Amino acid sequence: MASLPLLANFKYSDSLTVVGISIFTAIVCEAISWVLIYRTNSYKALRSSIDKAAKKLETMKTDSNKIVHKKSKTKKIDRVETSLKESSRDLSLFKFKSGAVVALVLFAVFGLLNSLFDGKVVAKLPFKPFGLVMKMSHRGLQGTDPTDCSMAFLYFLCSISIRTNLQKFLGFAPPRGAASGGLFPLPDPKTS
Repeated sequence: MASLPLLANFKYSDSLTVVGISIFTAIVCEAISWVLIYRTNSYKALRSSIDKAAKKLETMKTDSNKIVHKKSKTKKIDRVETSLKESSRDLSLFKFKSGAVVALVLFAVFGLLNSLFDGKVVAKLPFKPFGLVMKMSHRGLQGTDPTDCSMAFLYFLCSISIRTNLQKFLGFAPPRGAASGGLFPLPDPKTS
């Protein structure tokens, strides 16, 4: 039996086991990220510089909308935007090292869950999924019922939603200005 002994006789025991393991894994991953990233001074400095640059850019843009556009004002805005993009890129590179450790943890947990729930329906979907989603939700399951949900799909949905919300709750979500940057930012339309 793959579920916890306490939940063995409960109708939704497999689903709750996958959700519980997903919650535990999200907490472990955020603890690893805190140890490797969030508590360091360099992360705090990068985060504060991104916050300051984002606020400065926001005020400059609102001020420039009120006043007639001047070339010098546009150059200042471009410098602040460039600084914000560089800081966001540096922050993404800084987070990359813990990303590798977190990926190893997630792969190990996924492998464990995959061996425990191999070919087992852990949930029923309240809808009939379409094409690609059905291939993901029905991965590794026997039968033709499209509403059957595999462990992989449930774990994937839980991991994404729980970890994102946990990051927001703990205050580890990326700063406002960092969302547009990242490792591979979109090209600047002004230079293209």
